This record gives sequence, C-alpha cells and structure tokens, in this order.
Amino acid sequence: MSHSLKIIPLVVAVAGATSAWSAHAQEEDADRFTLRLGAMQAEAESQFKGTVNFGGDTYRYTGDRLDLGDETVPRVEGVFRMFDRNRLLFNYFKYDKDKRHTLGEPIVLGDTTIPAGSFAKTKTEFDLASLVYDYAIVETPTTSFGLQLGAEWVRLKVRVNAETAGGANSFDGKESKDGYAPVVGLRFSANTADRKWGFTVQGQYLDADWGNFDDYSGDITRANALVEYRFTPHFGLYAGYDWFKLDVNRHYGDGTIGLDQRFKGPIAGITLAF
Repeated sequence: MSHSLKIIPLVVAVAGATSAWSAHAQEEDADRFTLRLGAMQAEAESQFKGTVNFGGDTYRYTGDRLDLGDETVPRVEGVFRMFDRNRLLFNYFKYDKDKRHTLGEPIVLGDTTIPAGSFAKTKTEFDLASLVYDYAIVETPTTSFGLQLGAEWVRLKVRVNAETAGGANSFDGKESKDGYAPVVGLRFSANTADRKWGFTVQGQYLDADWGNFDDYSGDITRANALVEYRFTPHFGLYAGYDWFKLDVNRHYGDGTIGLDQRFKGPIAGITLAF
C-alpha cells in the first residue's frame, strides 16, 4: 500500500474526531442556565363589555377603553437547557396600579346614578407565571426554533369605586379570579457566532376553557421580543418589548360580563448565564 493510501484512513479518523469535538464544544459553549432580571414599563388599558338576554333578545354593551396609565413593574424569566434541543422556560410578571378618573358622562348602576364630573378610582392587579417545555425542531450553532407546551397561572383583581363630589351616591364593585391552564407557544432565537449578540422572539396562547377558571371563558395572548449583548459569557444586558392581551368573560344565568385588559411596553434588564 502506498504512503498516500495509508494517510487516507488517518485523515478520515482525524476529521471525524474533529467534527465530534466541535459538536461537543458547541454544546458546551451554550448556556446551561440563563436568568434575566429586569422590569417592564407597562402601559395598561381596560374595556368593559357585556351581554344580557331579555325577552328572547340579546343586548350587548361595550364601554369606552380606559387608560390606566403606566407603571414600572418587575419581570423575571429563566431558561434551563437540559439537552441540546430541550429547554424549560420560566416567566413571571406582576402589575399593580391605582388610577383616579373624572367621569365625562354619568354612569347608571341599577338604582345608583353617578353624575358626570364625579370621581372614580380603579385598582388593577395582574399576576402571570408560566413554566413551559420547549423542544427545538431546528437547532444550529446560531439559530433555534422551538415549540412550547406547559402551564400558566393567572390572577386578576379589578376594583372600581365611584362617588359624587358630596358623597351622596357611591358605588364599590370588585372582581377577583385566579386559575391555571395549559399554554402553547412558539420561540425563535438567533445569535452571532461569538454569542455576544442574541435575539429572541416568542408568542404564547392560553384558552381559559382548558383550565380551572370555573364560569369564566376567554383567552390570553402574549408576545415579546428582546435583543441581548454579552459583555462576558456570563453577564449581559437586554432590551425589548412585551405585550399581553386578556379577553375574559364571566357567565351568569341571563348574560355575561367581559373585560378586555391589555398590557404593553418596553422591557430591560440584566442577563446572568452559567
């Protein structure tokens, strides 16, 4: 056998070992656990709606969209990379805001009438936490596309208090509900070869009928995107945008009361990776 033919098996063996080492190195370079601590400048708005069945007819009501103002609220998310294509994602968001309004037109609530010019105060609390399993159907050193399935816990509290200037008439109503349901989602991530720059966008959807929300129906939709820069392999900064939409309805014997609640705003924070 000539020397050139003897070299061929050696070259093939070295190339195979190099390829295996490279794939292992790429997996080792990927973060095992990523924690993002930050905040969201959340702008919130609400819209009340309802239906009532009377005399065989259905009557519908849709109120004006109320601007609840913006609030800086905490936001936490984590990613645990179990294997090359398998991840666990955790996310938590909390909103708590009081807002005082001046009524531009009278409100009639049964036997109580709150005239225009009176004051109304709204208090909104919203908590959302999710834990999802993410499987990457596409996984390369610079891009990843994953399908998500998990559970989401939601709590919403709304209280409305209105009264006339002299306090002759007043109204105080509140509603509170929490529950959990399965959630599905999509994720796309990309990064530069040196992993200094990264980009992630994801969307999730929950249907209240899937969970334990009793006589409530509706859905929750969420989408967010962020850009991240790593100063070191273990520390970086990120910025982006987050958006939520809750469309929920509570069913009564002769109708429903609904709430369209939205949160949106920029997000920013630090990234810790291990």
